[in-house]
Amino acid sequence: MTTMSEHVESYYAATANPWPVHAPLQGEIAADVCVIGGGLSGCSTALHLAERGYKVALLEARRIAWGASGRNGGQFIFGFASSQEKLVSEVGFDVARRMFDLSVEALDLLEDRITRHSIVCDREHGHIHAAVRTRHVDELKGWQQELAERYGYRSLRWLEREEMRHLFATDRYPGGLLDSRSGHLHPLNYTLGLAAAAEAAGVQLFEESPAVKVEAGDPAVVETANGRVRARYVVLCCNAYLDELVPKLRARIMPVSTYIVATEQLGAQRMQALIRENYALADINWVLDYYRRSADHRLLFGGRVSYSGLDPLNTANATRARMLKVFPQLADTKIEYAWGGYVDISMSRAPDFGRYRPNIYYLQGFSGHGVALTGLAGKLVAEAIAGHAERFDLFTELRHRDFPGGKALRTPLLVLAMLWFRLKDLL
Repeated sequence: MTTMSEHVESYYAATANPWPVHAPLQGEIAADVCVIGGGLSGCSTALHLAERGYKVALLEARRIAWGASGRNGGQFIFGFASSQEKLVSEVGFDVARRMFDLSVEALDLLEDRITRHSIVCDREHGHIHAAVRTRHVDELKGWQQELAERYGYRSLRWLEREEMRHLFATDRYPGGLLDSRSGHLHPLNYTLGLAAAAEAAGVQLFEESPAVKVEAGDPAVVETANGRVRARYVVLCCNAYLDELVPKLRARIMPVSTYIVATEQLGAQRMQALIRENYALADINWVLDYYRRSADHRLLFGGRVSYSGLDPLNTANATRARMLKVFPQLADTKIEYAWGGYVDISMSRAPDFGRYRPNIYYLQGFSGHGVALTGLAGKLVAEAIAGHAERFDLFTELRHRDFPGGKALRTPLLVLAMLWFRLKDLL
């Protein structure tokens, strides 16, 4: 007897909206499009395609939102993990500007989905990129000026040290950029809401149905242990869990581990004394910290990315120690939940969208910016399948390289590189 996978134990899983079990795929079915992966990008892709009238089958290896989509920090922000400067150097300003505008459109799309489908996911507005070192102040101010003057993005407001102290009960930050359009939400409930909307639009959802083989052709064939889908198009939305399904694409992303803890409930009064406004914050160190309030007055604190893929011996205590560097007044506070998971990064930290075969598309490489960008990616690939690929093809102009070192050495080499960046954080 097969036991259904459950979501990884976390604060999100403990507070998830009800979600019905969906049976695994059995036998052979036909569809216009087979989407592989039931996270944010897969659910968004399926929903956009169904709204265009396509017959869609979605295969999820475990439960809907089992991976990073149901475990991440919950912060939705504009832009990309790669800097705009890097994008300009590769594709020119005009294309980079259009890409940036799409990242802002992703925020509007997220708002539209939540409203239109009445998704209950604790959405709040306000996100701060925080300086930790004095050198970060000039960096952030320059970024604010560039985004306003060259990209027309004027939603950022500079916060001096005293205002940061007023908003957050810590002396850690010499300044920060507040973005009123970005914010935070409950990522598991948001993803489940997208999946429910997709199902209501006619998408067939199959859980516990890992794809084991994708055969190119017309139609393409996707095989699972107990079934197969024949489809005119396939969209790969596996991200960090692509594994060996398509080795050529797997070589271009690296799964990295990140960890989050949730404190016990602090109560409204103590929580507001800690974080006056319900803003999310991420510092701009290479090895960054990020945190926010929960709807039931906990502190959700994350960071400590591991490029080795190995869980530290005591993740909860290690992350708690980082939390206490920011908020030492929480020394008497218990950690009630601690969890981790993988996100996928590309070498350039830019998103990697494209076609593996003429009728097999893929979305990967969100590099920590996936909460909003995945929704936009699903919209773009649906447009491309419908014959309007202009916006999707902007991203195919980006050049993506394999991680060096091959299968055996790629992770150790990246660990050494990131050690250097961690040392730079201390300077």
